[in-house]
Amino acid sequence: MLHKIKQLLGIEPPTDYKAIVANGGLIIDVRTREECQQGHIKGSINVPLNVLMANLSKLKTNKPIITCCASGMRSASAKSMLVSKGYKDVYNGGGWHSLQYKLK
Repeated sequence: MLHKIKQLLGIEPPTDYKAIVANGGLIIDVRTREECQQGHIKGSINVPLNVLMANLSKLKTNKPIITCCASGMRSASAKSMLVSKGYKDVYNGGGWHSLQYKLK
């Protein structure tokens, strides 16, 4: 909670998504397959939120994971789900359009 408050107040630097990806981080797009076909971040992996828990074996626990979706709501849920299953280095990248911009 303190981390979120610091980020909102501008006391803590924003997450460097570009560095996370450069160091082997995975981008998991939790939108539906149809949504991803309309546009997605190159190199991202599509695992729709409704099947995420059934596909955890595809995700390594020792790699950073950035979740994204259309607006940030599903990606926040995905982050919570992953953290509850023991994934330590998980980031909510929010909407895929804004995340794509941050990766440039």
